[in-house]
Amino acid sequence: MEPAQLERTPFADLDRTPPAMLAMLVAALEAMSRHPEIRRVRHTAWEALRPAPGQRLLDAGCGTGDVARELAAAVAPGGAVVALDRSEATLAAARERHQGGEISYVAGDIGALDLADESFDGVWCERVLQHVDDPGRAIAELARVTRTGGRVCLVDTDWTSLAFDGVDSALARAVIEHARGPLTPVQDDLGRTLRRRLLDHGLCDVTATPVTCYFPDPASAAVVLPMINAGVPEETWKAPAGLRAAWLDQVRAAGERGDFLAVLTIWVVCGTV
Repeated sequence: MEPAQLERTPFADLDRTPPAMLAMLVAALEAMSRHPEIRRVRHTAWEALRPAPGQRLLDAGCGTGDVARELAAAVAPGGAVVALDRSEATLAAARERHQGGEISYVAGDIGALDLADESFDGVWCERVLQHVDDPGRAIAELARVTRTGGRVCLVDTDWTSLAFDGVDSALARAVIEHARGPLTPVQDDLGRTLRRRLLDHGLCDVTATPVTCYFPDPASAAVVLPMINAGVPEETWKAPAGLRAAWLDQVRAAGERGDFLAVLTIWVVCGTV
């Protein structure tokens, strides 16, 4: 992720995040990794990337390393994974969770990779580009380090697809419009632009799969959607006074009635260099 650019989310620069917020964000990353809807998204991406024994893969924006560990198992024997992240804090968490396998944990800038041209058989980049100001530059770098014939798999969110039911529609619209703060991605429509971006960078055999994540209760939604999570600090909301409290009251009531619903589309886009 680009150090020279304005960063508006802790996920873009976790090492500058206060310790309490950092612990919350690392815990959130791990909870999301276990969520069945995120697992469904990752299954779609896995089928698109097709990791195989002997390959050398890059996990660009590896977080706490859960995908990197799965990729390392898939490319064994003979393969290896480079797990790259800008954050030393998340790399430390990834190293602590290492369970074996050929994984190198590397600090790096996704927009200026210190990696050789055509040095990977494939790249996995999940929910990273939404947090950078210049995703085009990052995609160019991911393509550069992928060998001819290799695959680049991008997974990212279209936050403009977010919708709710069981709550007042006007209040929901206000929340979507105003609940902007440090947890808000820089690129809120990034997911649906990925196909065009890969085509613009000359990749072929591009596949694009929208995965609509379905959250039938507030507890499930709160794992992935920060505006549903009452544990997210109030100061992260950039919203009119009283909006957050009114919203969370409605979410709670809808959950008790059993008619709460949230949906969000995450795109899986993969292409061949």
